[in-house]
Amino acid sequence: MKKKIFTHKEVSKKISILKKNKKKIVLCHGVFDLVHYGHILHLNSAKKFGDFLIVSVTSDKFVNKGPGKPLFSQFQRMHYLSNLEMIDGVILSNTASAIDVLKLIRPNIYVKGPDYIKTRDDKTKKILLEKNLVKTFGGEIKYTEDKAYSSSSIINSTGLIYNQDQRKFLDKIKTKFGKDFIINKINELKKLNLLIIGELIFDDYNFGNIIGKSGKEPHLVFEKKFNEIYVGGSGAIARHLSSFLKKIYLISFFGKEAFYNKILKQNLNKNIQFLNRKPNKNFKSIVKSRFVDINSSYKMFGSYLLPDEINSQYYLSLKNDIKKTLKKIDHIIIADYGHNLLPKTISDLLIKSKKFVSVNCQINSSNITHQNLSKYIGVDLFVINESELRYDLRDKITKIETLMKTFSKNQKIKNLIVTRGKNGSIYFGKKKFYYCPAFAIKSVDKVGAGDAMLSLTSSLLRNKIDPQIALFVGSLASSIIVQSPGNKVSVQSSNLERIIEFILK
Repeated sequence: MKKKIFTHKEVSKKISILKKNKKKIVLCHGVFDLVHYGHILHLNSAKKFGDFLIVSVTSDKFVNKGPGKPLFSQFQRMHYLSNLEMIDGVILSNTASAIDVLKLIRPNIYVKGPDYIKTRDDKTKKILLEKNLVKTFGGEIKYTEDKAYSSSSIINSTGLIYNQDQRKFLDKIKTKFGKDFIINKINELKKLNLLIIGELIFDDYNFGNIIGKSGKEPHLVFEKKFNEIYVGGSGAIARHLSSFLKKIYLISFFGKEAFYNKILKQNLNKNIQFLNRKPNKNFKSIVKSRFVDINSSYKMFGSYLLPDEINSQYYLSLKNDIKKTLKKIDHIIIADYGHNLLPKTISDLLIKSKKFVSVNCQINSSNITHQNLSKYIGVDLFVINESELRYDLRDKITKIETLMKTFSKNQKIKNLIVTRGKNGSIYFGKKKFYYCPAFAIKSVDKVGAGDAMLSLTSSLLRNKIDPQIALFVGSLASSIIVQSPGNKVSVQSSNLERIIEFILK
C-alpha cells in the first residue's frame, strides 16, 4: 500500500511536485471521529473536483465537541482515512481551525459540506476566515450537495460514550428546551455585572516521579521534572465567567509578589477589575503546592502557604470596598475557602444587599476545625459537595435528599446544589428536586470543579433560568475543568456553546 499519511514537511514537497505537473489539489478538513456513509459521499464528491485529495484531521486537543470526544484518537482517525481509496493523502492539523493547513497546502479547491454554505450561521467565524484565505492565493471553495449526516447524532444516540441515564437526561433537555433556547439564555448573561469576593489562590503543580524511599530516612523521594502555576480560588471563578458577563469586580487578597503578579496579569481578562486588599502589610499570597506523579496524574501530597494574622483595619477597608461596588453590580459570588478572610460581618453585609447572592463555602483539610457554614443564612444559592454537607450535618448514612431539605431549611437557602463527583449533582429549590448526571468521561483532577459549577449556575439562576438548564450547563462546565490539572483551563463561552450544540444533536 502506498504511503498516504504525511508530515507537514513531506506533504509540502509532494504538493510542490504535483503543482509543477499541473495537478489540481483538493483539500477537505474535519474531525472524522466516526466515519459514516455521509463522509463517504462527501469525500467521493470532493475527489471529483481535482486530481489529488488531501484530508486534514483535527488533532485530539482541538476537538471540542463535548466530554468523551473524540471517540477515536488522531492516529486512529488518520489511519482509517488513509485506507479509503478516494483519499490520496492525510495530514494532522494542530490548530483549532484549518487556517494553518490552508496556508501550507494552498489548495486549488477547498471542499466543505452543504451545511457550511450559510457562513452567517457559523458562530465561530472560522469558515468565513477560511473562505477569504482560500481566495487570497487563487483557490476557490466548493460545497458538496450530498445528504448530510451527523457523527455527533450517531454517537449521542448510542452507548458509545453516554450511558442510559446520560442519554435519558440529554433527550429530556433536548425535548423540553433545545440547544438554541439554552444558548440564547447563556448569551443573555452578557448584560450582567458581577462581584466576586473570596480568597485568591495560586495552585502550584509540581510534576515528577517517585524515585523511592530515602536510604536513611522514612520518607519518599520525589524527582521534580517541571511545575505549572494556575490562578485558582476566586480568580478561577472570575476567569470562568469573563467571557460570559459584561463586567466582573473581583475583591480578593494578594501579596503582590512580582512573580505571582505577572501570572495574575496574564490570566485576568480586561473586563475583570481586580481590587486587592492585603489583610496585613506582610501578607503573602495563598499558594497551594501539589506534587503529582507525572505518569498517573495521582496527587501524592500537598504543601500549603496559608495566611495567619488579620489586621482589624482590613475588615473596615473591605466593607468600604464592598459598599462602593454594590451599586455597580447585579449579583454576588462568595468564594469562602475557610482562611478567616471573610468574617460574619462581611457575609451579613453581602446577604443584606438585596442582590442575588451565591456561595461556595468549602470544608477542607486546612479549615476543618473552624469553617462555619451557618454564617451564610438566607443566600439565594449554595453549592456544596456531598461529603462537605454530610460533615457539616454530622450524618453519614441518611438519604442525601433528606439532608438537603434539612440544610436548606436551617440555612433558609432558596436554591441548593449538591455535587457528587461521578454521581452527578442534585438541585433542590421550591420543594423540587432535579438530578443531573456527570458528563466527565475522563477526570484528571477534581480541583476547581465546584467553582466551575458555581460560576455558571449562579448567573443563570440569577436570571431566573430553569434550574434544570442551570444544572446542565454547570455540569458541562465542571466536565471541562476536570479534564486538566487544577485550574489550568477556564470555561470559555464559545467552547461551551459548541459543546452544547454537539451534545444535544
